[in-house]
Amino acid sequence: MAKASTESMNIDSIKPGEIGPTGRPWPKLPAVAPAKSGHKQAQIIAMTNQKGGVGKTTTTINLGGALVETGRKVLLVDFDPQASLSVGMGINVHEIERSIYDLLVSRDSVTLDDALMHTSIANLDVLPATIDLSVAEMQLVAEMARERALLKALAPAQDRYDYILIDCLPSLGLLTINALTAADGVIIPLECEYFALRGMAMLTHTIERVRESLNPKLSLIGILPTMYDNRTIHSREVLDRVLGEFGESVFHTVIRRTVKFPETTVAGEPITTYASSSSGAVAYRSLAREVLARCA
Repeated sequence: MAKASTESMNIDSIKPGEIGPTGRPWPKLPAVAPAKSGHKQAQIIAMTNQKGGVGKTTTTINLGGALVETGRKVLLVDFDPQASLSVGMGINVHEIERSIYDLLVSRDSVTLDDALMHTSIANLDVLPATIDLSVAEMQLVAEMARERALLKALAPAQDRYDYILIDCLPSLGLLTINALTAADGVIIPLECEYFALRGMAMLTHTIERVRESLNPKLSLIGILPTMYDNRTIHSREVLDRVLGEFGESVFHTVIRRTVKFPETTVAGEPITTYASSSSGAVAYRSLAREVLARCA
């Protein structure tokens, strides 16, 4: 399969019809433009995969950074007790007074603004998490409409943002069901590694069950190949298999392995600001344009 490198590209050099990293021709990506006037409710996107270490947090942070560059206002929701997104945005989790956990279990006394944290990047905000979130599942079990707790918690944010991106924990438990019930769409980051493929049937089945019983508007926005290394036969074979099984559900953008991503975690900012001209930043800008097109 012929591959086109993005190592020296900028986003505007990607031409429709040119062969992209997946071996398919690039679609026409929408031009970077401000959000339309006349605010509508935010698109809520759940970043989910029950396997850990596939790039959910990296994608949530960097897609958010890339969407902000297009003039969108973005809220990142850390919905994982490990709080990796919060740490990756430079937040000291030991100093957090209110978090997404408090919004879930104390909605009557804690408001969105009590927990919301602004970042150094204009129009990019965070609802942080702490380890307290790990007990939320047990507390929600006894609640009425327990699957809709996150949807209710995010309701005040929906007319303040263009996109709300939820970084889910690596499980298919009640918290993930809450994220899928709140979301308009799902992005599945999928590591280009054989074992990452094994849980896809279970995940797609869960999404379908949530669509049927809890959230009929839920859709699969796309599957995002991550941690791709075109130097290895294994990565190329896995990508080919993903394309064969899921076809046009797979984004044209592919996220390659790069040392820049761990560096951004230390820096506490998206790659789009930390290493603006890097291949990783270019990739997430192209992903942002694909997301804008698919969510239009």
